[in-house]
Amino acid sequence: MSAETIKPDPALTDEDIRLLRECRMCPRECGANRFEMRGVCRADAGLEVSSVNLHFGEEPPITGYRGSGTVFLTNCNMRCVYCQNYPISQLGVGRRYSIYHLAEAMVSLQRRGAHNINFVTPSHYVVQIRRAVILARRMGLTIPIVYNTSGYDCPAALEILSDVVDIFMPDLRYYDPEPAAKFSGAPDYPEVSRRAVKIMHSMVGNLVINSAGVAERGLLIRLLVLPENLSGTDKTLRWIAENLGTNTYISLMSQYFPAYKAHNYPPLDRRITPQEYQKILDVVEKLNFERGYIQPMGL
Repeated sequence: MSAETIKPDPALTDEDIRLLRECRMCPRECGANRFEMRGVCRADAGLEVSSVNLHFGEEPPITGYRGSGTVFLTNCNMRCVYCQNYPISQLGVGRRYSIYHLAEAMVSLQRRGAHNINFVTPSHYVVQIRRAVILARRMGLTIPIVYNTSGYDCPAALEILSDVVDIFMPDLRYYDPEPAAKFSGAPDYPEVSRRAVKIMHSMVGNLVINSAGVAERGLLIRLLVLPENLSGTDKTLRWIAENLGTNTYISLMSQYFPAYKAHNYPPLDRRITPQEYQKILDVVEKLNFERGYIQPMGL
């Protein structure tokens, strides 16, 4: 995918530039020179941001009582036909930010009371994000960094984030490769995401929440239940129990609704039913998960 030639941001190091010249920073490993073309993720070497603001709709320990300082990043390395943020992720709605501008925005969110900086759909910008966080910390940023991801992340990217991310908030969106291929264009998603979550857990451990109810560090896994359980959420819960333990914080979500191209892909053309959700709740109870958040139906 062609793009205008991008000059390296002054904040990038020689190593950053090397990584972006033959990009393998996500599981696609497309090898694009992002200074000259866009990768499979549709991103070039610049930063494109849809919005930067306080957000009050995340899980309680992320939102806290003053809000999460949320940075919605443009484009995505997934191709979900039901994406609820599709104007941002698939249609490229956003505007250019320099790394310095992003660092300033993070510090501004901290001044406004944000409990954390929450990067949404960050996987294709790990190089730029790392550099922006380092720069923002020099400017006085002290609040935790949240990596709010689809879970489609590779070990190399997670490694370079090891000194900047405090809280990982990945999805585990599919258990089986067939729906991952059909609905998100990523047949390797189950294998990739489970490997990534194991790495995240080894890096930050279980979620740590302070006396004010606000997360400081750790892992919180999101599980969006799809119609007819295409997500395989019951099997994913068993995998979490067996591989990470039932002390892992989970966020079970009932909020699925048909968006983007979902109306062309039954049964994704409807919401989940109370009966479908109850089956997953029964598994949560059977496995004795006690830490996390269950979204009521209808929200």
